[in-house]
Amino acid sequence: MEDLSGKVVLLTGASRGIGAATARELGAAGASLVAHYGSHREGVEEATAGIPADRKLLLQADLSRPGSARGLWREALAWQGRVHVVVANAGIAPQTALDASDEEWDAGWEQTLRVNLLEPASLIREAVRHFVASGGGTIVSLSSWAAQRGSAIPQLPAYAASKAAIGNLTQTIARNYAKDGVLAFVVAPGIVRTRMSEISAVVRGGIEAVNAALALGEMVPPEEVARVITFLASGSCRHLTGATLDVNGASNIR
Repeated sequence: MEDLSGKVVLLTGASRGIGAATARELGAAGASLVAHYGSHREGVEEATAGIPADRKLLLQADLSRPGSARGLWREALAWQGRVHVVVANAGIAPQTALDASDEEWDAGWEQTLRVNLLEPASLIREAVRHFVASGGGTIVSLSSWAAQRGSAIPQLPAYAASKAAIGNLTQTIARNYAKDGVLAFVVAPGIVRTRMSEISAVVRGGIEAVNAALALGEMVPPEEVARVITFLASGSCRHLTGATLDVNGASNIR
């Protein structure tokens, strides 16, 4: 177990899936957690139920709204006057099929890029400026194996593109701000056992068909991704900065 006692961690998308599992893991490691959610308040309350009240702050923000990440950052920073780690986890995967109408195509791309890239980029920008002025900090961004090989689902090109972009942004931060004490990591999961993956499995022939195509014969448990994120949040391996950690059970080896 990593020891994050004394560290303030801002986690986006903490109400479901990887985010909920990560909230539990960070809390168990002793972090003071700013847990962001969009609309599912019950989910974030459940995910943080085991964290003492003085070590958690639940914040709502609609990341589909321009400028929302800056407001989220200001509220998070005001809580204790310092943030040590930002985990950019929140994400969506609306369909952007090539045969959709022009209106559906444009709306899907705009929504995906806003939530998965533009607002996280603003959040990371605020965090890095704070880290440089405060002696360092850590960024962990959630990408996907779809960023490396393209999505296997033809209706999700915007999702794959957004995940490639957020990974590249994180690498750019790592390369240029390492000497300022800023560590930046990319976590690229494969198919994780979440509500989003269960929904997308329908177009792949169902969950059993998806599992049969995976090297370990199962989707990645979100708890395993959460443990990787918590390890990175500890900052205990500084020379790993800039790395992309693949968590896909050997189904995509680079």
